Amino acid sequence: MSWSDNNNNNDPWGSPGNGSGRRGSGPNMDDVIRNAQNRFKGMMPGSFFGKLGPLVIIGILILIWLASGFYRVLPDEQGVVLQFGKYTKTTQPGLNYHLPFPIERVFTPKVTKINRIDVGYRQSPDSRVTAIRDVEEESLMLTGDENIVDIDFSIFWLINDAGKFLFNVQSPELTVKNAAETSMRESIGQGGIQSILTEGRTEIEDKTRVLIQEILDSYETGITITQVQTQKADPPAQVIDAFRDVQAARADMERQRNEAEAYANDIIPRARGEAEQILQLAEGYRQKVIADSEGKAARFLSIQSEYAKAPAVTKKRIFYETMEDVFSDMDKVIIDKAGGDSVVPYLPLPELSKKGQN
Repeated sequence: MSWSDNNNNNDPWGSPGNGSGRRGSGPNMDDVIRNAQNRFKGMMPGSFFGKLGPLVIIGILILIWLASGFYRVLPDEQGVVLQFGKYTKTTQPGLNYHLPFPIERVFTPKVTKINRIDVGYRQSPDSRVTAIRDVEEESLMLTGDENIVDIDFSIFWLINDAGKFLFNVQSPELTVKNAAETSMRESIGQGGIQSILTEGRTEIEDKTRVLIQEILDSYETGITITQVQTQKADPPAQVIDAFRDVQAARADMERQRNEAEAYANDIIPRARGEAEQILQLAEGYRQKVIADSEGKAARFLSIQSEYAKAPAVTKKRIFYETMEDVFSDMDKVIIDKAGGDSVVPYLPLPELSKKGQN
């Protein structure tokens, strides 16, 4: 039997066909949807969709709309609620509720995140590359002693009032950057280049931070400056070699000055000590001479008093004492007058006397 003899033009597998070897078209989608609706209506009471159905659907939609007003504020965020675009309140971390859109909207900026803005230089956006590009129109500043300094610094800030931050300034980051550059120029303009390049950096950072905060508070930006950090402070690149030579010369001058002061601090105290010692010796000699003179004068007065009482006795005593002083250091031999004729004139009596003592 041939294929054309098959009843109803079915294919060899028994499926209805159109004689072309293909299966017939699939079911109509409208018929499928219509059948599903009929089955669903059959499961419900006959009058449900006629009376309460639309109300239930509307109620469900209202509940879903009202439930969309719940929102959560994270610990590092603040919730800012807007009612028809107007700021109304700020909510704290936790689960909160607001009237659903379009009546009210909520923004949740992070208020504990430390933000950073660089002034005078730009870092490469690729963290694997450490290249830094200098921005001279921001970094070159005039000092109080009419020098130019190339200074790069960073500002660290956070949000302290989310409402003011979102709606009082149009571009918060640009506002912070401009205020920082203005404040730093004012601080640099009041100091000398030597102080800026050496020990004065900390003072400049603190002063700049206070000035930035005053500017931002005047605009009610809701921003707090936590730190101003100087990254670099050098003379301009065109004169940095000459400036380093000057710095080296100043360092040599300071070293020689310190050596001179050290020598002066060593020699001056010694000279003062020697001078004080000489003064003390002179004072001691003075006191000794005065005391000796006063003693001799007192002795003379006492002898004069005794001489007035007994001139002959005093004169003899003075004679004996004087002769004692004269002959006390001399070698002498006393010969009795009776035996003087028996002594040989050239006999060395002193030497014989010493040998006899030995």
